[in-house]
Amino acid sequence: MSDAALWTALADPHRRTIVALLLERPRPVGEIVEECGLSQPSTSKHLKVLREAGLVRVRQDAQRRVYALDPAPIAALDAWLAPYRRLWNNSLDVLGRRLDETAPDDPEEPSPKD
Repeated sequence: MSDAALWTALADPHRRTIVALLLERPRPVGEIVEECGLSQPSTSKHLKVLREAGLVRVRQDAQRRVYALDPAPIAALDAWLAPYRRLWNNSLDVLGRRLDETAPDDPEEPSPKD
């Protein structure tokens, strides 16, 4: 699995929808087709991209193929995003402090604009 394949797989909104569905629980292809509102061939192509990127695993259950998320690539993405999340959290902390400084002392008191 390359980083490029991972990002490419997640760039498509249909594939992100599939990942979100699989976050809830493993699902057979037919259920994914139904939930996404795509054709079966289109859904299978999206699942193939996700599988090749390492984001999902597939297992046979009698005649059905059941897909599940593979947590390892998601963990790698989370680790990659960590420094950016800290940057975002720092910005939110600064905003929160600023809002606290400018908030009226009495929350029941109407603002001057009312």
